[in-house]
Amino acid sequence: MFVRKLKRQMFALFTIAALMLSGCNVGATPAPTLDVNAINTALVGTTVAQLSAQLTQTALAVPTNTPAPTDTAVSLPTFALPTAGGLPTTSGALPTVSFNTTPIPGFTQLASPIAPTQSGGSNTAVGCNDGLFIGETLPDGSKVGAGKKFEKAWEIKNTGTCAWDEGYVFAFIPERSSSEIEGYDIVINDKDEFVQPNESQSFVVKLTAPTEPGEYKAYWQLMSDENVFFGPLVYLDIIVK
Repeated sequence: MFVRKLKRQMFALFTIAALMLSGCNVGATPAPTLDVNAINTALVGTTVAQLSAQLTQTALAVPTNTPAPTDTAVSLPTFALPTAGGLPTTSGALPTVSFNTTPIPGFTQLASPIAPTQSGGSNTAVGCNDGLFIGETLPDGSKVGAGKKFEKAWEIKNTGTCAWDEGYVFAFIPERSSSEIEGYDIVINDKDEFVQPNESQSFVVKLTAPTEPGEYKAYWQLMSDENVFFGPLVYLDIIVK
């Protein structure tokens, strides 16, 4: 009794197991074969798509270039050249140009050119006194015999406003003269020797030439009654042979 029951139970189990196995395989589609190339293509496509999406997002995230402000052109002032018709007229008169003619200290401004053969120096006015060299005898560089006597004269005009009266001197200047020349002063004492403004006077000296050959010079200048030099500085210039 027990054996029969056991057989029946085992048969039922086998039957159920067979049905279950057959039920699982009935109508089942066989497993597809894996295509490696298809898998690679899918992976590449997916990767490209992801990269494209990332690039698109990056491009959208980058701020657009804002154009730099352009430099505004500054208008420079224009200068119009005057036309020929707009030039100022001078009515025939040219503009004058002034120069500083103040004499340099230590130098006397020449009143007029002096010829090289004249011994008269420049004019020097002091107060109301002034003089102008007019002429001379015995030109500069004249030859004189050794130990010979000779004369030299200068004509000077009174161009000041004071008369050359008593006390005025035609003075010898030894410190500027050759020591071998024995010069002297000509003192104005007499009324007939007074020189009024715009008048001329000749001053004559009588000298003896040195005994040694050579060139010698001696100087004279007018001096007022206050012992102040004025007028031209004159000189003699001789060559002793």
